[in-house]
Amino acid sequence: MDEASAYRHCENVVRSQARNFSYGIRLLPAPKRRALSAVYAFARRVDDIGDDHDAPAATRLEKLAEERARLADPGGDPSDPVLVALADAARRHPIPLDAFGELIDGCEADVRGETYDTFDDLLWYCRCVAGAVGRLSLGVFGTSDPGTAGPRADALGVALQLTNILRDVREDGLSGRVYLPAKDLAKFGCTLHLDESGRFTDPPDHLVSLVRFQASRAAEWYGTGLRLLPMLDRRSAACAGAMAGIYRQLLKRIRSDPLAALQTRTSLPAWEKAAVSAKAMAGIHR
Repeated sequence: MDEASAYRHCENVVRSQARNFSYGIRLLPAPKRRALSAVYAFARRVDDIGDDHDAPAATRLEKLAEERARLADPGGDPSDPVLVALADAARRHPIPLDAFGELIDGCEADVRGETYDTFDDLLWYCRCVAGAVGRLSLGVFGTSDPGTAGPRADALGVALQLTNILRDVREDGLSGRVYLPAKDLAKFGCTLHLDESGRFTDPPDHLVSLVRFQASRAAEWYGTGLRLLPMLDRRSAACAGAMAGIYRQLLKRIRSDPLAALQTRTSLPAWEKAAVSAKAMAGIHR
């Protein structure tokens, strides 16, 4: 498959599956948009393998191992559009492909059903599944000071993942997953157990305190991560700012009404996402 067709495939993946991220990616100039689409498409593939609950855990772990091996030579399969595009993107941009290995580590932890005792334990997971994507994205964006920018990109990824975890507490609970640290649950007197109707059995005031505590923690990570934006060119800063802005709006909604967020998955209407993207492009987030 030629590179142009491979990139078109990856951009279609972004348009159909990226939802929130697509608003930022579309703000990039074409070469960077194509490269980041390739990064996203491979990350999406890995996520989909990990989340395929119809497949046995052993099968999913085997598939993840296969994807890890293919990263050693992404251009080795000319029939795979995602790998063709990713190999070309890595030739054109300093994309740290080894960071995908960390993403796979995190997905393997999901397949094994790992839980997290402390925030430091959860932080390892967040850095695997989202901080790594932040560093991969930075390879596409480019910066004159990667030593400083890398940790900030990592922090922004952590902030987004913490927001995801808060948004999906009930959905994850219905799947038997709990990501919030066990010590934090104990601190606020919560179990996150669901009754037969799918409602949490913990006292509402305990749940509110737990969610707002976690939301404050996520906000601190945004504070660090958003310091990345002035280190990027305007279009790259707009892309990262749009992605972060959408998730910060989600976090604000969750924090303002934790009980509603625990009953229904929080989302933003398309017009609000577009407005955040427009502000990012205008430099509001810089």
